[in-house]
Formats: sequence, structure tokens, C-alpha cells
Amino acid sequence: MVIEEFLEGEEASFHVFADGRYFQPMVAAQDHKRRFDADTGPNTGGMGAYSVDTILSKRQQDTILSRIIKPTLEAAESYSGILYAGLMLTAEGPKLLEYNVRFGDPETQVILSRLKTNLLDVLIDTAEHRLPSRKLDWTPDAAATVVLVSRGYPGKVETGKQVFGLEEAKRIEGVKVYHAGTRCEDGKVYTAGGRVLNVTARGSTLAEALERAYFVAQMIKFEGKDYRKDIGKKGLAKQR
Repeated sequence: MVIEEFLEGEEASFHVFADGRYFQPMVAAQDHKRRFDADTGPNTGGMGAYSVDTILSKRQQDTILSRIIKPTLEAAESYSGILYAGLMLTAEGPKLLEYNVRFGDPETQVILSRLKTNLLDVLIDTAEHRLPSRKLDWTPDAAATVVLVSRGYPGKVETGKQVFGLEEAKRIEGVKVYHAGTRCEDGKVYTAGGRVLNVTARGSTLAEALERAYFVAQMIKFEGKDYRKDIGKKGLAKQR
């Protein structure tokens, strides 16, 4: 039997670049792990995410950096790469749930869509222990990702369904479609897994980013397509 502290609050994802001596924080994101709307159903690899500056207050970010990130990297000594902290924002302050030494998915899609600095330059500086010389510039825009899945996910799914609407989606301003569980054959795209596509959009506001992402999510067609309809709802509520 394992007895753990019960934590209540909203989750947040916080990533940093770490070069073994210094680190540079990224903008925060919020993942949506539950399969269905209103955070119901089984956990998944992620049904969507959003990133906007209001996810964390200045006080919360300072606490995360001083009490979680900095002590961890000091103990890890020469660790170089990505550190991703999964957090619970409780009434007592941010609490650490888990670490990953990789980017989160689908958080990466919204985080990096807000990065104005060249990503390759940042990664090289991280590998070569030169992060202090690199200033990270972020757009104030909001970003949102809606994950299109095959019916039955995260359980057994049918694959091999042709995907339509990708060319039309390319013409929508501020939107990018990232492939996950797909395969290409004879110039056509087919489903090849549970999480099929990530529709990622930027906008001057979270509402605009979500509107663009959902517009393209509806435009893309394949048999058995499903997605959550409430990505970013908590973020919108905070801004009212």
C-alpha cells in the first residue's frame, strides 16, 4: 500500500533549457490529459494544451524557479538538456508531481510556437554550455493545440483511415498541423495510431487561438475522428 498526499488544484507544465550550469525557463503551458470533456474519462498522452502568460502568476513562477527548478538542477550537477516539471497549483503553492527529461507532448507544440528565438541556436547553446549568452524572446500571443484522435483512443483503435483537408488547413493563417499517428502512402495520408494530428494555432488572445484551432479541427476529416471540445476553457475563465 502506498499512501500519498492528496493534492487539489489545476495542473501546469513548466519547462527549462539546462546547460549543466545555468538554465533558461520557457513559458508555461497547461495540458488536458483526460480523454473527454470536463476532465472525465481515462488519462491519455494528452488531448490538447494551451499556453498564455496568465497560467502562472509572478509569485507562482518565482516559487517554481527557486524551490523546485534551481535546487533540482543544483543536485543534478552536470545535467544538460530539457527539464520538464509537471506541477499542481494548490492553495499552498505549486507542488511537484513529476519530472521528465524531455519536452512534453502536446505542450511542446504551444510552447515552441511562442518562441521567437531560433530553436536550433538555443539547443546548440544548451549543448555547449553557453545559455547565459542567449536571450530567449517570446511572443505575447497565446497558443492552443487540439489533438485529433481515432475513435476508441486510448484503447483499441482502427487505423488506415484516409485523412482529408490537410491542404486546405495549410492555407489558414496562424495554424500549423503536426502529424503524430499518421502514415503517407501514394501521396495520401492515413491514420496510423490513436493520437493522429495536433492542430496548433496562435492568436493575439487565447480566444482567437482556440477559434483558429477548432476551425481547422472541424475542417480536417477522417473516419472515427474525435477531439475534446473544451481545450483552454479554464484559461478563458481566468481572463473574464
